[in-house]
Amino acid sequence: MGNGFVRRSPAAIGILGAVIWYSLVGCAAREPIRPEAEERQYEPGSDGPAWFEDVTDRVGLDFVHDAGPTGNYPMTQVIGSGGAFFDCDGDGLLDIYLIQNGGPGSKAVNRLFRQQPGGTFTDITEGSGLGVAGFGMGVAIGDVNNDGKPDILLTQYGGVRLFLNLGGGKFADVTEEAGLVNPLWATSAAFLDYDRDGWLDLVVVNYIDIDPGVSCTRLNGARDFCAPNSGRDTSPKLFRNAGPGTRRVSFEDVSLATGVGTVPGPGLGVLCGDFNGDGWPDIFIANDAKPNRLWINQQGRTFTEEAVPRGVAYTAAGKAFAGMGVAAGDVANDGLADLFVAHLTNETNTLWKQGPRGQFRDESAGRGLTGTRWRGTGFGTVMADFDHDGFLDIAIVNGRVTRGEPADAGAGTSFWGPYAERNQLLANRGDGRFADVSQRNPAFCATRNVGRGLAVGDFDNDGAPDLLVTTIGGRARLFRNVAPNRGHWLKVRAVDPRLNRDAYGAEVIVRAGDRRWVRWVNPAGSYLSSSSPVAHFGLGTTGQVTAIEVLWPDGLRETFPGGPPDRTIELRRGTAPAP
Repeated sequence: MGNGFVRRSPAAIGILGAVIWYSLVGCAAREPIRPEAEERQYEPGSDGPAWFEDVTDRVGLDFVHDAGPTGNYPMTQVIGSGGAFFDCDGDGLLDIYLIQNGGPGSKAVNRLFRQQPGGTFTDITEGSGLGVAGFGMGVAIGDVNNDGKPDILLTQYGGVRLFLNLGGGKFADVTEEAGLVNPLWATSAAFLDYDRDGWLDLVVVNYIDIDPGVSCTRLNGARDFCAPNSGRDTSPKLFRNAGPGTRRVSFEDVSLATGVGTVPGPGLGVLCGDFNGDGWPDIFIANDAKPNRLWINQQGRTFTEEAVPRGVAYTAAGKAFAGMGVAAGDVANDGLADLFVAHLTNETNTLWKQGPRGQFRDESAGRGLTGTRWRGTGFGTVMADFDHDGFLDIAIVNGRVTRGEPADAGAGTSFWGPYAERNQLLANRGDGRFADVSQRNPAFCATRNVGRGLAVGDFDNDGAPDLLVTTIGGRARLFRNVAPNRGHWLKVRAVDPRLNRDAYGAEVIVRAGDRRWVRWVNPAGSYLSSSSPVAHFGLGTTGQVTAIEVLWPDGLRETFPGGPPDRTIELRRGTAPAP
């Protein structure tokens, strides 16, 4: 999230000294005020039908993000806030939790929206225990006490908060009881069972340590948001879930003991998965204008940082771009998880293709990701098969971090107008290369926004993945998938009945003849957001599934019978028929 600026301390740096400092270490070239690629006007495309429609008003999702008073340019404001798709009450319908950033004294609180059977949403925040105010950032969803109800981890500037799901739409703040201490600027977070003991552990990515009194200006004297080099890098935190005991839930800080907390960095994005194929979940962290980190799990004891030797620390040009949102998926259907990271407007988003297993290479250019119709400063991003052709597509929400000039009326005249950009949709051509289909998707891409959070989930249970978007100072929006002529699909929920919850870390493989598709179960990823934990498969013209394999987090591999597509199934550990 680097930007061009001059940093001024509360005591005020002299003008000449500031200019010299800026010329030496500033990064004005990181995000030009009006990059040519972003100035292109939106012109509706004729290269196919739209994939999404905006149903925000129709479903009653009434949420406006409070970023706090404008004009003082605190960095916490431009980072934004995320949201979550999750089933808070176990009725099989996805509900929505949205985060505010107005500060502890704001009247605007986080909101919980419960989905009604008819597909509309009702605000049930009052009395839920979740209507809190603060400098809210992100959200992670996971069942920390294995009682079958998803709990909520909220990240914010200055700490984290854990809310235990009591049922009936009620939650209790158990942060202090759980021993979760993180007096840092927490951004993205993820649950994982790193030691495979059956209890979900927690990784929290922290950003920078800033001086609230510091202000920043551009060389023309205009004030703007500071860049990440305005503060000191901080380290991520890893908390081990100690399981049942004298408290309802208890975590132990193992950041230093495992090594994860020994390397600082301005972290913004995080996702967890087995990236080297040894059966143990690893941790990938996207850093802002610093090398990314890939923490490889040493069989539940410690982690070693291996981003450089495995090829994901830098781009192919040897650059450490501004890493924000992250996504993982098998873009070429070769059984390996690839990594996608969103960057600044004048940079290009990066796809690190995995192969051989455990090794990655920047293939962004060859995959069609560097020649998109326009660029943006990408934050939330997800991989999903939106048209069910059997190949993963990519969605990105954009919004600048330095003030530009509104390029069209769609940006508006508000304070946030000069930061607004258009979102993007990239369609997989069927061979792991992508085509920009943004212009044929006006609902999602035509109107500029200061996009931050992005979550994916099938909220209306019609089998197609929908999108939830959060913006700074604007409305949260829900986009329903209306892609016509979609192929077949299958949704798989992987559950471990011994633990009474979704099997985070499970690998699900769907086979049909000589074809196979792989998905990994973990809702964390994107940016400050949490998606549906259900593994979603587009199957194209496939009319019959041969078999479904599940590699469970504890190492057990089971094969379940296939069957017809276009349905949602639940697979439970230990229930596959004997071979």
